[in-house]
Amino acid sequence: MENVNLKEMATQVRRDIVRMVHKVQSGHPGGSLGCTDFLTALYFQIMNRKPGFDMDGVGEDIFFLSNGHISPVFYSVLARSGYFPVSELGTFRHINSRLQGHPATHEHLPGVRIASGSLGQGLSVACGAALAKKMNNDTNLVYSLHGDGELQEGQNWEAIMFAAHHKIDNLISTVDFNGQQIDGPTDKVMGLGSLRDKFEAFGWQVMEMKGNVMEDVLKVMADAKAATGKGKPICVLMHTGMGAGVPFMEGSHEWHGIAPNDKQLEEALTILPVTTFGDY
Repeated sequence: MENVNLKEMATQVRRDIVRMVHKVQSGHPGGSLGCTDFLTALYFQIMNRKPGFDMDGVGEDIFFLSNGHISPVFYSVLARSGYFPVSELGTFRHINSRLQGHPATHEHLPGVRIASGSLGQGLSVACGAALAKKMNNDTNLVYSLHGDGELQEGQNWEAIMFAAHHKIDNLISTVDFNGQQIDGPTDKVMGLGSLRDKFEAFGWQVMEMKGNVMEDVLKVMADAKAATGKGKPICVLMHTGMGAGVPFMEGSHEWHGIAPNDKQLEEALTILPVTTFGDY
């Protein structure tokens, strides 16, 4: 799509998210809503993408979703950006649907390159893909998205050390820094300390952005792209609110993995106005 109104598209994606999880009374709306602005900007403006889907992603930027439980926002953005029919969003989490609760490659859903039901693995894959691009003289970039609670998984820190050691400077990894996870605030479950200090100590260049302000997402991600190719992997700490865009869901871990009831759906759809893109 050309010249898409990103804010309006983000509103539509949020409508998709709450309708999808409500229909099956299952799914993860909180983190999906928080990451909507970023993924909308990524797929509709930031990434260099080819039409269609090639699993190898040669000659284009590629993206890996590590925190796969936020599949509602991922599926919505993929459909809205042309990877598969928007009408298929209505099959979310149904038996035999390609849109399972966590993305899986055996479903052969266009746009999905790795299964990401288990947390903590996406950065390792992103490092491998970025090294492959370097070996193939492919100058395009690799993007990845991770939850802040996900960084409690030790495999991430091996990958963070690996990326800096091998100077994987065609990688931009974004952390959804909302301070919430399924069991409560991250500071109470297992405090992360200063993620900026940690990533910098491991040899990364770190940037921070307001993930629910579209203008800041576009600016900081442009800065991140400009910083690639200079010997260091890039980490973007994205400050978001869980449930962003739906006030009664905002800022609470309780909306990590529960669906709105009928009344709550009606309230959410009143807050999120109908767009020119239309519901599925």
